[in-house]
Amino acid sequence: MTLEIDVLTLFPGMLAGPLDESIPGRAIARGLVTVRVRDLREWGIGRHRSVDDAPYGGGAGMVLRPEPVGDALDALRRPGSTAVLMDPAGEPLRQSIARELAGLEHLILLCPRYEGVDERVRSLVDRELSIGDYVLSGGELAALVVIDAVIRLVPGAIEEASTVEESFSQGLLEYPQYTRPAVYRGMGVPDVLTSGDHGAVARWRHAEALRRTLRRRPDLLEVRQLTPDERRVVDAERAAIDGERSGDHVGRSADEGAGRRSGVDPA
Repeated sequence: MTLEIDVLTLFPGMLAGPLDESIPGRAIARGLVTVRVRDLREWGIGRHRSVDDAPYGGGAGMVLRPEPVGDALDALRRPGSTAVLMDPAGEPLRQSIARELAGLEHLILLCPRYEGVDERVRSLVDRELSIGDYVLSGGELAALVVIDAVIRLVPGAIEEASTVEESFSQGLLEYPQYTRPAVYRGMGVPDVLTSGDHGAVARWRHAEALRRTLRRRPDLLEVRQLTPDERRVVDAERAAIDGERSGDHVGRSADEGAGRRSGVDPA
């Protein structure tokens, strides 16, 4: 099954370049995904193809009218379609959502502009998504983020192993990665990674993912059911953090410590 994505926008040129490059470009060229960028003015009103108007009650800017959006969705929708409004008030995009969208047949992404959309438009879409707590000039860049996150999860777009252990795939941030040279400006590679012991490497990587998540995104661990081994790693790392905050600098320095360089698990 080929995933089809229609993007509704007033600025089609903003999407062309990124969709031609890297993983999205290759997936599209191989027929794994079809992306169509549609100019919302195609469904505009009157001779000038108007799509916006001043807000009732006054205020700055213009608001997208519901008729062009409704007509566009009516024209593009079919059984199996999911229409998504890109909006700062929407549900935060997460890896689990990207994976869900990658399994759909047909995705319609609506990119607002100006002061947003008429409130009645929200009743016409299936869900609303946000890519963060900030405001962009329009929904096009947000749509590109969604498209990239989704396409790389489509079977065949990239090696399946590449998506298994990356950040958020298991509810954790990804473990640290190293490549050549073995020593760079006095900084070495953890011994465990060159030991040839695949079991030890896997255990080290999982422990490092837990430690990194605790330090950078502790909220992710709040909803995770930790195993006893994971709990030991997290508790040891939390003690190290408490020591650093108290000025004792217990456990690890900023380079994540001698224990990690040697591949020794403090848990």
